Amino acid sequence: MTVECKGNIPRTIVLIGMMGAGKSTIGRRLAGKLGLRFVDADTEIEAAAGCTIEEIFQRHGEAAFRDGERRVIARLLDQPVHVLATGGGAFNDPRTREAIAQRGVSVWLRADVDLLVRRVSRRNNRPLLRNGDLRTTVERLVRERYPIYAEADIIVDSEDGPPEKTVDLVLHALDDHFAASRQKCNQLQAAGR
Repeated sequence: MTVECKGNIPRTIVLIGMMGAGKSTIGRRLAGKLGLRFVDADTEIEAAAGCTIEEIFQRHGEAAFRDGERRVIARLLDQPVHVLATGGGAFNDPRTREAIAQRGVSVWLRADVDLLVRRVSRRNNRPLLRNGDLRTTVERLVRERYPIYAEADIIVDSEDGPPEKTVDLVLHALDDHFAASRQKCNQLQAAGR
């Protein structure tokens, strides 16, 4: 059996993390630097459903939204290599997590609660943040989601400052990740596997 080693960016880069971590902002800039297409899963979900995420939650509930989200992300992972920003809860779904592991490289943009609260308080279109105190809700979601996000291939702290700082951190982490993968691939080829 031979191992096929591909180019510098062999798989779709999938940004995961909480709402407000900067997935869309960082994703657009990252895609530009890498010469790849940027895709926002939430935008694709809205296009497929013909309505907003908020409307999907209101009309059909979170379970229906997550089912659609899983199917859209699976379809996107079958497309040519690109940078994909996912919704905050996408990686929590075991089937989505498995699809990302098989066909992508997951990058968790980790941010602390204070930064998340500051960022998400600027917009009121997030269905999961509508009930109760914003900080309490964000803290609960962090407790629930961070242990699962920790399964990501790469973890980068989202910086409070110019997005370019975080983009540079992601680029360096990707370089290290893909260099290690190429080294392992070369070792397997040399061993005749």
